[in-house]
Amino acid sequence: MSQITTFCHAWVIVKTNNQKLGFTDHDRPLSFDGLTFKPQAGGHTVALQQSSGLSIDNTEAIGVLSDDAISERDIKFGLYDGAEVQSWRVNWQNPSDRYMEFRGTISEITQKDGAFHAELQGIAVGLNRPIGRVYQKPCSAVLGTEHCGVDLGDEAFSTAVTPLESRTASCLMFDGLTRFASGWFSNGLLEVTYDHGATKCYPVKNDTGTTSNRKIDLWHPVLEPDHAVTYRLIAGCDKRFTTCSAKFKNALNFQGFPDIPSQDWMLIHPTQSSEKSGGTRR
Repeated sequence: MSQITTFCHAWVIVKTNNQKLGFTDHDRPLSFDGLTFKPQAGGHTVALQQSSGLSIDNTEAIGVLSDDAISERDIKFGLYDGAEVQSWRVNWQNPSDRYMEFRGTISEITQKDGAFHAELQGIAVGLNRPIGRVYQKPCSAVLGTEHCGVDLGDEAFSTAVTPLESRTASCLMFDGLTRFASGWFSNGLLEVTYDHGATKCYPVKNDTGTTSNRKIDLWHPVLEPDHAVTYRLIAGCDKRFTTCSAKFKNALNFQGFPDIPSQDWMLIHPTQSSEKSGGTRR
């Protein structure tokens, strides 16, 4: 009986900035694996679904937002998107007597009215990822990744900037971009670093204006612009072969198939010809 009544739950969350948080539903702190688990803080898990084999385990977690645990600001800046989660069953009298109930990642987290709700996915979700390449005309690689090969640290493809003014939080004006043609940053990113250490990237919708007075329209407004420390613009790519070749000089690493026939080619009707040489009909 003591092995049942002395067990509690403990959770580990590893945020995307590698910060570890520990919580427990016990009334006193627990410590193991070099981490202290705070009592009655953070949240608890509900609706745990587990199965044998390779099917995906899913669960959800709910809890109360607090400044010293899970804050609304961290959720807003995406520090919990994709964060690793571990759920332990622990003997609080002897924390070395424990076993892991669940391990996975946060697929989605939302907050409302001072509380958060997180959907968790087990590690088997990685087995659902497609393997192989898709045969399509546009490039399937993300600019700057290993498959792409473009070095975004090159000053030809990214640059530090300072906004002149903000018409809205999703429309900013910059100068000092005379090296870059208008439209160079369309479909690119605006990387913003904040005074609290977080870095967030905002997709660029349009890059218009003159080389000396550029307007950058974003798909989403910049969060907390008053706390932004640095801005960096990253070139955009429209996934076309001509762009890869002319703009990035990266045609050898193009991950699309620009000459693949379109669907219209499959609908062409056959025609009769007396030509037997294999040449084209004239």
